[in-house]
Amino acid sequence: MSDVAANPVLAEVIRSGFVESRHRGTVVGLNADGTFAFTAGSANAPVFPRSSNKPLQAVGMLRAGLPLDGELLALAAASHSGEDFHAQGVIDILDFAGLTEDDLRCPPGLPLDEPTARRLIRESGTPESRVRHNCSGKHAAMLATCIANEWPTETYLDPEHPLQLHIRRTIEELAREPIAAIGVDGCGAPVFAVTLGGLARAFRALVRAEPGTPERQVADAMRKFPSWTSGTTRDENRLMTEIPGLLLKAGAEGVDAFALPDGSAAAVKIDDGNARARTPITVAILARLGAQPPADLAAAPVTGGGSPVGIIRAVGELTSIPLPWT
Repeated sequence: MSDVAANPVLAEVIRSGFVESRHRGTVVGLNADGTFAFTAGSANAPVFPRSSNKPLQAVGMLRAGLPLDGELLALAAASHSGEDFHAQGVIDILDFAGLTEDDLRCPPGLPLDEPTARRLIRESGTPESRVRHNCSGKHAAMLATCIANEWPTETYLDPEHPLQLHIRRTIEELAREPIAAIGVDGCGAPVFAVTLGGLARAFRALVRAEPGTPERQVADAMRKFPSWTSGTTRDENRLMTEIPGLLLKAGAEGVDAFALPDGSAAAVKIDDGNARARTPITVAILARLGAQPPADLAAAPVTGGGSPVGIIRAVGELTSIPLPWT
């Protein structure tokens, strides 16, 4: 494994023709056979993948008897936008388990989808709710897994709860490394730290698993119903829709993890946690791995006064496709 650079500049922000700022970070890419294809940055340092762990958590829940498939399994691995079909799906999972929104331990939130959030603000004096929180699908699935095993539901977020211990062992197995640290995610659930190499290995394990296994069930549900894992207008949805067989999950603080059906995979972490550089870098890496991502996602716009005044683009050796502004 060789680093592209010790502290690479992975993306730059160009406003009105001048470089305004740069985003540094870490990238790990795997070849189809699982060997390291390229790295950049501190590839061996563990990170909290945040919501990029959700597909791995969903595998752990399936292994423990979670009785979901299809759209609702995709929702269990989602950072959803809180659109109406997402909220109804969360309610359906809770109903199936004989529970209600009050059993969720994620905080109330507004939808990430702005039109939905604006509508709820107009229509309701209390527009925030637990089912609209972007992690509520995971929380509802965690509760359903507890019901399936007769585990206590009140303490399902405790790192020592049987559910969380099972999820931890699953992530360690898929990443092929021990958990480096345990934190608390934004939704209140435990978040397990691994290296980006471990995260990429775990995503590769999902797409390369045998059909019918929990790993493949999660990968297949997410790829078949990508709007359920993010939202109808999200970049993640578009990338999985337009790149055949792509499995991708974003995480807070500038994380992306993804794998292609041939087994090539990668994970990204932006050092400053800013998500705006994430998609351009992911697009550059996907192209380097042999995919054909949408060219217009290779750059993110910078606006001023409501008009485009600049771009955010991947730079250095990660720039491997023609960019739309050249």
